[in-house]
Amino acid sequence: MTVTEPIVRPGPDAPPPASAPRPPEQARVALRRVAPDDIGVALGAMVAGASFAWVLYGRILPVAGWQGYLITAYLGFLLLYAIATHMRLDRVAAGDRVAGAVISTGAALMVGTVATVIGYVFVKGFGRILNTDFFTATQRHFSALSPHGVSVGAAHAIVGTFEQMGIAILLSVPLGVIAAIYMNEVGGRFAVVVRVVVEAMTAIPSVVAGLFVYAFFVISLGQGFCGLAAGLALSVEMMPVVTRATEVVLRLVPNGLREASLALGAGEFRTLWNVVLPTARSGLVTAVILGCARVVGETAPVLLVAGGGAGMNWDPFSGVQTSLPYFIWVNYKSPSDELNSLAWGAAVTLLLIVLVLFSLARLIGGRGPGESGRRKRRRAGAAAKSPTPEPTS
Repeated sequence: MTVTEPIVRPGPDAPPPASAPRPPEQARVALRRVAPDDIGVALGAMVAGASFAWVLYGRILPVAGWQGYLITAYLGFLLLYAIATHMRLDRVAAGDRVAGAVISTGAALMVGTVATVIGYVFVKGFGRILNTDFFTATQRHFSALSPHGVSVGAAHAIVGTFEQMGIAILLSVPLGVIAAIYMNEVGGRFAVVVRVVVEAMTAIPSVVAGLFVYAFFVISLGQGFCGLAAGLALSVEMMPVVTRATEVVLRLVPNGLREASLALGAGEFRTLWNVVLPTARSGLVTAVILGCARVVGETAPVLLVAGGGAGMNWDPFSGVQTSLPYFIWVNYKSPSDELNSLAWGAAVTLLLIVLVLFSLARLIGGRGPGESGRRKRRRAGAAAKSPTPEPTS
């Protein structure tokens, strides 16, 4: 009787036999890395495109102008770059290289435009803010005909801007966050109405918000021009921005976190307060910063409801109060060079305020949930109070 040996089949993790041919190794594609030969091809295409545009504008076509020359040179660069890349690589790679060139050019153009504006403002006004009188003095004792050496500054405009922005933040941020929580976490038929109203408020011009506050608060209630009215007008502009940004951030929180919290026995309010909002904290800070950036340079509502003066006004509830946008608008039109330099210094101050706000947003919102100093101290205290388990032999 013949005994048949069992057939042993190799498992999925078994190594291939030594006699089996190995598959050829494929070269890995390095993403986000430009090869030296691609840089050379791009530079050659740029020179060729510029030369082609120069020949076309200077010798063939009866046209002139640097704008058309730049556009023609750029289009020639893209065409020659696509042809040169297609001769070296396949069609898909050539299209990828051309698309990358277009995207890189757009990004460089955007960054260059912003850098040009910021650099020009700093060159014109940075020397002014180096003078300490700019942050300590006002315009009460200065006019266009004042002799040289009289102290003049923008302290009253800086104080007014911070007070008006503080009022706008106190009014708009809680209401905007609550409206976003209602639309995303609670829902219902009325949530659709709230969303439509918020989207409609986003498109309201700033002068309309100023006219509304002027008609209702200044005229009807008889409160007069004051910083509070300016804060109300700015909050009308700021609240829809905060609401829409907060709603988008809350939608990004995974539903699994909410379900896990509810499954552990936590209520909806506790889930919202201890799970959803800490997870979306960085986005919430970004939403507030976006709202501040939206209204920090508004001039029309402040001009209508707060007015402006040459002296300091610490009370936002009574009397006219100057802000930095209004200060820039008034002094830039003045025939005095001294006041013109004050306007450029105030513009630099506005840029620095926005820079500080974004830096604070990165510091506060860059940390993950549970990484704040208060929560770390609470966890350390709980760990110190908990008994240490004895080692078992």
